[in-house]
Amino acid sequence: MHTRRKRPEELRSHRWLGVKDLRAFGHRSRLRQLGYAREDWQGKPVIGVLNTWSDINPCHAHFELRVEEIERGIWQAGGFPIELPALSLSEPFVEPTTMLYRNLLAIEAGELIRSHPIDGVVLMGGCDETTPGLIMGALSTNLPSIFFPAGPMLRGNWHGVPLGSGSDSWKYWAELRAGRIGERECRRSRKASPAPSATARPRARPRP
Repeated sequence: MHTRRKRPEELRSHRWLGVKDLRAFGHRSRLRQLGYAREDWQGKPVIGVLNTWSDINPCHAHFELRVEEIERGIWQAGGFPIELPALSLSEPFVEPTTMLYRNLLAIEAGELIRSHPIDGVVLMGGCDETTPGLIMGALSTNLPSIFFPAGPMLRGNWHGVPLGSGSDSWKYWAELRAGRIGERECRRSRKASPAPSATARPRARPRP
């Protein structure tokens, strides 16, 4: 279905950046303080990028790099990208379960979109509850949105045997408890665990 391209004054973000009043004057002034020129946003759709990256979310380890590529694509397509960090919900670390916080992320995502000068949004998620949380939040705003998934994890390999991201951790822990493997073998199996995701490139960490 073909949709007519909106004129700049029809964009939702025009209320923040295009009208001639004190509030919009202040918004434009703050954007200039951030280093943007008027040509960067004038007449362009503002595209929010909700990024659920964090230091402790292995499913999203590569989002720090991916968000730069997404923003570059938005610039090339004639938009004005705005990155907004959102609740990360790291399934391997959040206790007792990320399920308790899924709706909180949905609320946050919806309010981030509603409260900012956004005409459309890219949702960056993938780790279990981030997917439904982001999508539910975006749907509540009735604005154009697209979901950018983190992608599947690469399999690990130990003694020529493929390792899954979760099931084999439980398997070898059970083997250790049963006495069929030792601590050393168990540690080695952990080192051979799958990479964070199919496209991950975790950054090097400075050591104290």
